[in-house]
Amino acid sequence: MKSKKAFRVIASAIIVFVCLFLLQRLLVPKYVSEIVEGAMIAEYYKEKMDHDVVFIGDCEVYENFSPKVLWEEFGINSYIRGSAQQLIWQSYYLLEDTLRYEKPQVVIFNVLSMQYNEPQREAYNRMTLEGMKWSGAKVKSILASMTEEENFLDYVFPILRYHSRWSELKPEDAEYMFKPHQVSHNGYYMRVDVKPAENVPEGKLLADYSFGENAYDYLGRFTKLCKEDDIQLILIKAPSLYPYWYDEWEAQMEEFAAENDLLYINFLELVEETGLDFSTDTYDAGLHLNLSGAEKVSRYLGRVLREEGVPDRRGEEELQEIWQEKIRLYEQDKEEQLHEITDCAAR
Repeated sequence: MKSKKAFRVIASAIIVFVCLFLLQRLLVPKYVSEIVEGAMIAEYYKEKMDHDVVFIGDCEVYENFSPKVLWEEFGINSYIRGSAQQLIWQSYYLLEDTLRYEKPQVVIFNVLSMQYNEPQREAYNRMTLEGMKWSGAKVKSILASMTEEENFLDYVFPILRYHSRWSELKPEDAEYMFKPHQVSHNGYYMRVDVKPAENVPEGKLLADYSFGENAYDYLGRFTKLCKEDDIQLILIKAPSLYPYWYDEWEAQMEEFAAENDLLYINFLELVEETGLDFSTDTYDAGLHLNLSGAEKVSRYLGRVLREEGVPDRRGEEELQEIWQEKIRLYEQDKEEQLHEITDCAAR
């Protein structure tokens, strides 16, 4: 009798656990048709971990650089670990997480996030943190990122956060419960549409232009970790016209790079060299580049990386086969977007 009772208890517990697990998988956002950036962090773990260059940062990396161009024209195998409004401590812990799987020759970090010294918004936190696999790095990133209204257990058990999402469910929530939809190309988010940059606002006067102590602390950790692992850290400022990049911020980054013997590239100062045209190379009036702009900037960066000693690996058969499929999907996405734009214009 006791064994039968114990069996029923265990069986009931298993059924409850499975039901809660399935319910959680259903309710957690899939980031397919809306806010696709929330799916990007998780996509990294499906990769063959053999990248020579890893980008880490916010939308100024995942919308402005094309790993496909770096491979096709320079043989550089790269990946972008980007997410929306990725805060600098999140970038640091993503670097820690990346080093659990591979050690790239170069890490490229976009410095716009230096403007944030404290946690910002839960919605952006989740787009970075939920896609990370569980590790000490994820735990530390959650603890460093949570706003006062957030709870750590909501990240451990997302059903606690999303239990009321029933009214928002779409067919895609069931379709992609266990097989996520691919939204990026090695972390690059492609847009082919065009919206010229016109009447870009000037930056507002700030009471203090100094980057915060917390932001500098994590930039220092970032730099130290790369040096300890013999990784070349390259700091960049992507060529986004807005949010505004102040001269005072630029001076601080130039000083930090000089003091730490780092290469720093401000693409805002290289518009002529890259061939960027903000009447054709942006899809949202200068906030981010479209495909043509990203490919131009990537060609310039590819030449820099080759000068820095990043190898041309196009002779490796396995990588060639992997990239052949990646390029096919890239071109397919490009054609589908162009076709959709043509259809919309014809209506």
